[in-house]
Amino acid sequence: MKLFIRFAAAIVLASSGSAAWSQTYPVKPVRIVVPFAPGGNVDINARAIAPGLTELWKQQIIVDNRPGAGGMIGGEVVAKAPADGYTLLMASNSVYSVAPNVFTKPRFNPVKDFAAISGISNVPFVLVLHPSVPAKNLKEFIALVKSRPGQMTMATAGTGTSNHLVGELIQISAGIRMTGVPYKGSGPALTDLLGGQVDSHVDQLTASMAYIQSGRIRALAVTTDKRAPLLPNVPTLAEQGLKGFDATTITGLLAPAGTPAAIIDQVHAAIVKVTAQQVIRDRFAALGATTLGNSPAEFGEYIRQDYAKWQKVVTTANIRSD
Repeated sequence: MKLFIRFAAAIVLASSGSAAWSQTYPVKPVRIVVPFAPGGNVDINARAIAPGLTELWKQQIIVDNRPGAGGMIGGEVVAKAPADGYTLLMASNSVYSVAPNVFTKPRFNPVKDFAAISGISNVPFVLVLHPSVPAKNLKEFIALVKSRPGQMTMATAGTGTSNHLVGELIQISAGIRMTGVPYKGSGPALTDLLGGQVDSHVDQLTASMAYIQSGRIRALAVTTDKRAPLLPNVPTLAEQGLKGFDATTITGLLAPAGTPAAIIDQVHAAIVKVTAQQVIRDRFAALGATTLGNSPAEFGEYIRQDYAKWQKVVTTANIRSD
């Protein structure tokens, strides 16, 4: 009987402690780790929601860029951080699905080492070219690459990123081969594309939209099954011969595994409030993205399914990296 009473008391204390923790959270600045360099899609997502979270919580939100190894370096920082809600990870499919499958020695398991909080945005990829590349459509681009074996280059956001694998899938589907040039994020890749150091790049529309609109890069195709509303004159890859091609990026927020459910729920509630703000919706819409705010359970299930999907792609295509 005494043992039962002690056990029951321990449960009450643990649950009350968790409740008290969530009621006071956050009491200090919260760090959002971005596992890529500034200027890319994941960085844009983090910096878009940071002011809204600061306003809600009355605490500073620190966006901490930790690029490298396809998102593995930044992801590892969060996976090994205390599970107290003060170190979070902004991640896309590159981090929670692709890189852990591509690298022979991944630094974390996205399903076991993280707790899903919420998806932030959904955005298509776009195949973009430097204006000097003389191709106005996919057919011309394929012919050009074939006529210049080993000469044409494709920038990636890093080995093992979703940008990298989507670019590989385009090449496999089109029967072409280009020289890959990996960077530590989409931002640096875009910088070199703008400067003409590389010929092409597969990027999230959020990062490339402004440069497409200004004419500094040319959008050749979007990767979704339907045209992007902001680029109605840019056809899909499927329309241009790559039947069934459909790929998007879902970027969201994760916490270290073991973070109390009360903290996860509180952060999720804040994300829902911030992404529901019209100014945030308009900002993402202007970049070709839609806001999400789905539940921890929904986002977690999506990650599990997406991880399994890319595991099959990586195995079939034999895409591996040390």
